Amino acid sequence: MDVALEGDGLDPRRMPRHVACVMDGNGRWATKRGLPRTEGHRAGEEALLDATKGAVELGLEWFTVYAFSTENWRRPHEEVRFLLGVIADDLLTRRRDELHGLGVRIRFAGRRDWRVPKWILRRMDETVELTRHNKGTTLTVAFNYGGRAEIVDAARALVASGIPAAKVDERALRRHFYLPDMPDPDLFIRTSGEYRISNFLLWEIAYSELVFLDVLWPDFRREHLRQAVREYQRRERRFGRTGEQRDQEGLPS
Repeated sequence: MDVALEGDGLDPRRMPRHVACVMDGNGRWATKRGLPRTEGHRAGEEALLDATKGAVELGLEWFTVYAFSTENWRRPHEEVRFLLGVIADDLLTRRRDELHGLGVRIRFAGRRDWRVPKWILRRMDETVELTRHNKGTTLTVAFNYGGRAEIVDAARALVASGIPAAKVDERALRRHFYLPDMPDPDLFIRTSGEYRISNFLLWEIAYSELVFLDVLWPDFRREHLRQAVREYQRRERRFGRTGEQRDQEGLPS
């Protein structure tokens, strides 16, 4: 794998551990082609499969995608219903066996007790259980997720735990996030030419490298993922330190 990466202009010693992606542009992709917006979501599912295979090829430990936000419930009812169907029928039924065969571990981040139909929660749980012991890339699907909602939910859980105010710190709050063992993203990608975070992993991306691509999500393929990783590797990451301090402390560049 290392030889293949080097031949593609990638340094296998400087790969991001965790890549997060906002999958944006499905509706515009469909509109440009005179198609219903729902067809953009269907095409986006194919893009997700190819991107995840690309993550596996790169040896990424974590690949997290923004599939459905807490704000997406505001969309037209028919579009919301179709989106739920794509997630449940395609990702959680038709594609999960293929991803399972690739050694992908699938997890979900987001609110479970707010608006999500029980039949979807059952399929999510089945998918998590099926792939639980896989050792390859962890695909985290942010579903019914909002960055602000995650922080609020963590704060509520922290208060409910009875922790004294003097012991509240970043670690204490982080332990109550949806997936407290998930590392912060090294690289954050957004497609479709938009330059926004859109309430995705607000806490976790404090030191992420941000890459914005003009490609609409349904056209996104593993080569675009590699393109973003190449851009990531061109950057110097200092985490608030000088370059000399970073090198002395052995932090990733």
